[in-house]
Amino acid sequence: MNALSWSTRLLMKRQWKRLFLSTSNPCLSRRKCEKRVVKVRFSDILGQEKAQRFLRQVMVREKMPHAYLFTGIPGVGKRSTAQALAMALNCLSPQDGDACGLCGSCRKILGGNAPDFHVIRPGSNKIGIDQIREVNHGLSFAPLSAQYRVLVICQAEAMTPEAANAFLKTLEEPSPGNIFVLTATEPLDLLPTIVSRCQKVSFQPLPRGVVANWISEKKGVSQKEADIVAGLSGGSIGRALEMAENEFLENRERWLERIAELPGFPRTEAQGVAFKWAEEIKAGGTSGAQGSSLGPAAVLDIWKSWYRDLLLARAKMGEHSFMNRDFSQSLKKMSMGFKIKNLAKSFFLIDRAAMDLMENRNSALVFEHLVLELRALAGRL
Repeated sequence: MNALSWSTRLLMKRQWKRLFLSTSNPCLSRRKCEKRVVKVRFSDILGQEKAQRFLRQVMVREKMPHAYLFTGIPGVGKRSTAQALAMALNCLSPQDGDACGLCGSCRKILGGNAPDFHVIRPGSNKIGIDQIREVNHGLSFAPLSAQYRVLVICQAEAMTPEAANAFLKTLEEPSPGNIFVLTATEPLDLLPTIVSRCQKVSFQPLPRGVVANWISEKKGVSQKEADIVAGLSGGSIGRALEMAENEFLENRERWLERIAELPGFPRTEAQGVAFKWAEEIKAGGTSGAQGSSLGPAAVLDIWKSWYRDLLLARAKMGEHSFMNRDFSQSLKKMSMGFKIKNLAKSFFLIDRAAMDLMENRNSALVFEHLVLELRALAGRL
């Protein structure tokens, strides 16, 4: 009974973190987030001062753990900080615990041709045993030209059970001169034995204002649009950039208007509407002259943000807590037609649909079923 209660509490904690911290599907656009925001040095990374300060202190003490676990949502600088750590450790002319960015060692890492800096990413959404075996073979030799060989495993939770067990043996018997950096969204998704052998470093979502100002300055978008994408990003610079660089905002408005209309449809018409939307989403977006570049996962993200805001509005939270602040008045008005428990159920229905898509379920059937269930929960007072 105690074990069941413990596991249930963990599940609820993870669900509610998704609800209030971010609407992001844990695998949605993760690789884009990681590749899009690759910085140079600690000083170039936005936010994450606490993580940077900890790493610099460890380097000063010269007692480097052989393995780190960087945790946090995608797009907040985990991969970039791992590169900054590798550069700082091997820099020939370090400055205040940071890399110079100019020496031969730094230039090799920046140029992508450093023999002692390796990044492992999932292939087909997983890291297989062959990738780990290849890594283990290379670790049997001393670093070629640097003081430390740094191996970064992005999305470490994507390791298959066989790969995770093989990597665990490497962690248990580390070779001198090797430092591992694992990145993951949630430590609970990794083997406890792997987590226990790593120094954990948490990366926090960035404040909405910080993301908005950065996006407005770097991408030249209006402050209003920057604020919208910053809110929807959940504190992820990577996601905010992705949304600012395409027609996301126009498509978002279109799909928000549609989901807002759902409670007004008679139940007899709901099935027809569900089928129509499901076919459009399966095709990659809405019909019409403008079209849409949004896929099924992105539409679900938008809907999750809507129901999250409805729940906060129904609980009388201020507009500052809304992700979709430009729809504040509509959210307040519409939320009064729902029970709080039905809004929570609706959010987790969308979350379940996102998981179904990750498992390669039929997207049209997933959306059709979801729309019908959301309509059934709408307006039940």
